Amino acid sequence: MKRKLAAPIVLLAALASACGYTLAGRGSFLPSYIQTIGVPMFANRTTVFNLEGMVTEKVRAEFIGRGKFKILPDSTGVDALLTGEVVAVSLAPTSFTAQQIASRYTATLIARVELRDVKENKVIWENPSMIFRQDFEAQSGQTALDPSAFFAQDRDAMDRMTTDFARTLVSAILEAF
Repeated sequence: MKRKLAAPIVLLAALASACGYTLAGRGSFLPSYIQTIGVPMFANRTTVFNLEGMVTEKVRAEFIGRGKFKILPDSTGVDALLTGEVVAVSLAPTSFTAQQIASRYTATLIARVELRDVKENKVIWENPSMIFRQDFEAQSGQTALDPSAFFAQDRDAMDRMTTDFARTLVSAILEAF
């Protein structure tokens, strides 16, 4: 009888004790007076058409999805300003078939990003060389190593990459990584 009671008591004690962990992505280290963040269009220094539009749109959507801030496409009338520039995109085969045809690629996106507190006129968060990598399965017959050709053929790959980049960027900013 004592053994039957011991297991539930141990379980209740474990559940009642607080471990101190919380879910990631819920907090923000930004000053409380920052309520509005301006996210103007990112610059695009690559040959990939409309990459700046997709990255900017996804970053704005990710901030909005967090629900804590008002996001504007402007650089004026805001509490903080997020500026970014996609400086490079490259594509490299990482896996091959028996016929030596690329079957998997790694896309690498490098961006320069800065979040500036407009009120204090100081940089809150920056990464002058944010490197983001993502793997993609090759489409049949696709052997191009040019990122603009690759993403022109596979719009879903660019959509996934920009979505994951935005999620990584916003998490890094809000969680101070």
